[in-house]
Amino acid sequence: MNFGPVKSLLVAVFSLFSTSFFTPLFAQNDGGEAGQKKEEKKEKKLFDANEVIFGHIMDAHEFHFLSWKDGDNKEHHATIPLPVIIYSPQRGTTSFMSSGFHHGEHNYGGYSLLTEEKIAEWKLDPKKFNIGQIVAVNNNGEIDTNVKVYDISLTRNVVQMFLALGLLVWIMLSVAKRYNKGEGIISAPKGIQNAMETVINFIKNDVAKPNLGHKYQKYLPYLLTVFFFILINNIVGLIPGTANVTGNITFTMLLAVISFIVIMFSTNKHYWIHIINPPVPMGVKPILVPVEILGIFTKPFALMIRLFANMVAGHILIICLVSLIFIFGALNTYIGIGFSPLSIGFTVFIYFIEILVAFLQAYIFTFLTAVFIGQAMEGSHDDITGHKDEVMV
Repeated sequence: MNFGPVKSLLVAVFSLFSTSFFTPLFAQNDGGEAGQKKEEKKEKKLFDANEVIFGHIMDAHEFHFLSWKDGDNKEHHATIPLPVIIYSPQRGTTSFMSSGFHHGEHNYGGYSLLTEEKIAEWKLDPKKFNIGQIVAVNNNGEIDTNVKVYDISLTRNVVQMFLALGLLVWIMLSVAKRYNKGEGIISAPKGIQNAMETVINFIKNDVAKPNLGHKYQKYLPYLLTVFFFILINNIVGLIPGTANVTGNITFTMLLAVISFIVIMFSTNKHYWIHIINPPVPMGVKPILVPVEILGIFTKPFALMIRLFANMVAGHILIICLVSLIFIFGALNTYIGIGFSPLSIGFTVFIYFIEILVAFLQAYIFTFLTAVFIGQAMEGSHDDITGHKDEVMV
């Protein structure tokens, strides 16, 4: 295959990028203080990809879709505000809509929504205060650290999680009604019923039965709930303007804790004997026993991190590809326009990959949960019936 044209194209793009990038630097050195002020003003107008990326993957008190500036250079936002519910031992309970903060520009009801500018202005410790955090302020509009604030608001992650739960219940009830009418029993299933039946049979035959044996029916409802709940949140999170719920470490941690509880309640005598007294030489036991005990907690930890990391990485990659258009456009308008088709093409490609990843991560979480439950309730090798002797992870 001849890579000559491709190499030439890459060299040309790199040359244009280098020329556009270094020209402002030379102008600054030649212009002295005037050039420095001009550069500072220009830096303020540059596209902040970091703000966009973290604004998407982090939780917020509103659904933000887009922003634009009018002829007077005034910025406008298309958002859906959410209820803010705050409890303070000193001030009691307060509730209002997040639109009162005007995206962090104003204080409301004695409280303020922290922004990057406010953290810098008030010289707050970034380790203790985060962007998007609500703090109490005094009459002068300054932060009041003597007032404790407990934010129990319905953030976009919480609201979207409830919406996904409602969507899941609606789909399942719709399918159940069709079965009650005889559809799928005396006739072939159609539409969404056919799709759901295919997925349910897949989880039952390829996930539950091989790993749980004859006890699969006991755990099948939980496995199906976990699979569809993760899948729906993954798919909904790909819609522009929505929240990346499965990319929130708290959400994945809660799912992992629930799976951990199910695993622990499925253990038996043989499981704990194998942990405390593994069948290895006596000299190896002092080393292996702590490893086996640690393995009890690393399994749910692996479930939590795997789902979180994969979903965050995919969203960051998509935003980065889109942001390249604005980054190059801030350096040089023509490069930004020329790079747009390539960036959009890669974005669409990764977007479809993310749809596949949404199904894959839901399957992996469900499959590993079934594997861990099967390992926990597995008896000695002499009394295993209808179950695989060993499951390789």
